[in-house]
Amino acid sequence: MKVHYGYSNGSGDFYIVIDAAQCDGCGNCVVKCPQKALELQTVMIDLEDKSVAAVKEEHRKKIKYTCSPCRPDEGKAPCIAACRNRAICNVWKISEK
Repeated sequence: MKVHYGYSNGSGDFYIVIDAAQCDGCGNCVVKCPQKALELQTVMIDLEDKSVAAVKEEHRKKIKYTCSPCRPDEGKAPCIAACRNRAICNVWKISEK
């Protein structure tokens, strides 16, 4: 189950994507996030509770601004680099005008 946290608007697509099936809840991404935008949440997967990474509610509608300092458009986000299971990726497309 992949969860897309973010939004699309006239300036582009801005999402942090977390694959809950791949995430093992280690928390490395949470520690490495300089903006403190990530947290571990408990979700139900295959009838079991599992701890997985998620974008904090207060950052979801402003993810473009929260994550921009980490340069996700260049693939340099520390949270992505910290994920040993490759459970985090991003969709970061700035519209050309």
